[in-house]
Amino acid sequence: MNAVPRSLSTHFPTATKPAPVLPMTRAEMDQLGWDACDVVLVTGDAYVDHPSFGMAVIGRVLERAGYRVGIISQPNWQDKTDFMRLGRPKLFFGVTAGNMDSMINRYTAERRLRHDDAYTAGGEGGKRPDRAVVAYGQRCREAFKGVPLVLGGIEASLRRIAHYDYWSDKVRRSVLADSKGDILLYGNAERALLEVAARLSAGEPVHSLTDIRGTAVMRSQLPQDWGVINSTDIDLPGRVTPPQSPYQEQPGCETQAADTKAEAAQQSQPQPLRIVDPKQHRAQNYIRLPSYEQVSNDPVMYAHASRVMHLETNPGNARVLVQQHGNRDLWVNPPPLPLSTPELDAVFDLPYYRLPHPCYGDAKIPAYEMIRFSVNIMRGCFGGCTFCSITEHEGRIIQNRSERSILNEVEQIRDKTPGFTGTISDLGGPTANMYRLHCNDPKIEAACRRLSCVHPGICSNLKTDHRHLTQLYRKARKLPGVKRILIASGLRYDLAVEDPEYLRELVTHHVGGYLKIAPEHTEDGPLSLMMKPGMGSYYRFKKMFEQFSQEAGKKQYLIPYFISAHPGTRDEDMVNLALWLKHNDFKLDQVQNFIPSPMCNATTMYHSGRNPLKKIRRQGEEVPIPKGARQRRLHKALLRYHDPDNWPLIRETLKKIGRADLIGRSPQSLVPAEGRTPTRHAPQSKSGNEHSRRVNAARPGNQRPSGNRRAAAQSAKKRSPKRG
Repeated sequence: MNAVPRSLSTHFPTATKPAPVLPMTRAEMDQLGWDACDVVLVTGDAYVDHPSFGMAVIGRVLERAGYRVGIISQPNWQDKTDFMRLGRPKLFFGVTAGNMDSMINRYTAERRLRHDDAYTAGGEGGKRPDRAVVAYGQRCREAFKGVPLVLGGIEASLRRIAHYDYWSDKVRRSVLADSKGDILLYGNAERALLEVAARLSAGEPVHSLTDIRGTAVMRSQLPQDWGVINSTDIDLPGRVTPPQSPYQEQPGCETQAADTKAEAAQQSQPQPLRIVDPKQHRAQNYIRLPSYEQVSNDPVMYAHASRVMHLETNPGNARVLVQQHGNRDLWVNPPPLPLSTPELDAVFDLPYYRLPHPCYGDAKIPAYEMIRFSVNIMRGCFGGCTFCSITEHEGRIIQNRSERSILNEVEQIRDKTPGFTGTISDLGGPTANMYRLHCNDPKIEAACRRLSCVHPGICSNLKTDHRHLTQLYRKARKLPGVKRILIASGLRYDLAVEDPEYLRELVTHHVGGYLKIAPEHTEDGPLSLMMKPGMGSYYRFKKMFEQFSQEAGKKQYLIPYFISAHPGTRDEDMVNLALWLKHNDFKLDQVQNFIPSPMCNATTMYHSGRNPLKKIRRQGEEVPIPKGARQRRLHKALLRYHDPDNWPLIRETLKKIGRADLIGRSPQSLVPAEGRTPTRHAPQSKSGNEHSRRVNAARPGNQRPSGNRRAAAQSAKKRSPKRG
């Protein structure tokens, strides 16, 4: 095997002049003077050459490294013809479902087919198949036999191991096995992708690419010189080499003293991505998970495997995971190392066209329309919300862009984006206010095995100073031609209250009358299983928000989001939430039931009825699951307690749980007695329907920006509006 270079600049040829847009037809290839593509990327999204769209990022990164890259967007998956339109790629096919998991994109929480698609020209539905990675991968194999098949994107990332699939209600194999792929890239894949391309271009066979961080492969034989941590059984673990439990927690995050070091001066110019030698960053042992056959037939064993996997997400200490699938083993390398600020700048500073491909003409692509005046300032999230898979995809270590890079993009929007009127719609990321927040000690960060830095409370070693973000806001506002900067990404309010100066800055200058936050629930039981803060943090934030709004002379409102039917939620919990909504005069227009998206801890709860946040035991804690159609409908109905259509179901439930006292005409009642039907269109309160109507209007296709749709939607923006 050839030695892996430290810097791309010493390995790749000098990049040629970038293409205005990456070609989608042979005619466009001819215009560029290409006889063939080195890499052909297949995507389930319309092609938008913008850093918010994953396929554009991957294509431009490869182009910058000297490769010729073509795009096949939303091909007809019924046969191989469409997959042959650009000819045989010299190096590999790259396949992704797009910026969202195809099943979440196509189906509602009730498993009903959606008739629109925000990532398609004209919003037209039906342009991508179910489980798009599998369908596309199989067609690529048929189109050109022998061409290496590389999988990536959020769908591949979150289906990299055996996973529960809500839409088929069963555990499915790794998508790598079903798609017939050669290698799967997960998480922030730029560095891994470039290493794959470099080694294939050097003549290395694809089956030898087994040691790249952030990848998974199927192997017929495992290395004999590695130690094995046997985690195939819950109660009787096998011999461990060295003696170490996959459940072991490192106490350092909360107990070790840490000296806050002065931050190194940021480099002002982007630098090329570095390929990191994986041998320097992994121990020579792997964890053997329960096999696909085991977890598909035993929900408790599935919960155990999920817990072990989630404890191996810190790139500083994660180990290789191995899971048997039939007569082969799935080999999952540790997560990719986070990109440095200069590296992330280099990705965002590439020569994007910043518009949809001209072939779409005047047709609008809703996802692009939503983000075209917004800027993603970071990647990653350390919140660990169990219903969200951002951490499993982008990582929990925040990767930050420099001020220079961010402000340059704002200026590009101002100068180049059609229709710009002076308002930047968002300056955010997966969570708007995690920019440049990090652990005070790199050694503690590398050793930590906590699933969240902010639950059950904010870690004492977490830097919560928002001064860099405050400074960024001020500089962005001063740019000529920029009239207003709004923050549309959700923010983590338990962090925001730790920095009153930031919160004052946000409320005074960057709230357009309404600010979205996400308590998700009011009751401690569901909140603990969501890994969300209690309502005390919400009330503290609300008080400060109202105080700073009043001082600024503005009338502004909070828009709270809530999840119905989340694992661990009892009927009584939803009744209490409904009472809270009524007490606070919130009348929600549209609400979202929990969607068990792949790889989420909450999805594990939904499938297994166990709590993977604790060690799994056969006789361990069982989690109540609102699973049946009737109960899920009830929980959704309670969020809309004011809708007369929901009153019969609510009355029936209140009687069943012994709360008939909530039926009647008193102020304490939740619903009226039978026979009373007030006017549907009663005057709305300032904090009620007016708010919810505005919130829901901001969600294309009523797509809730949560881990259900959020991990996806944000992968699109490489920004997910995280709520907090």
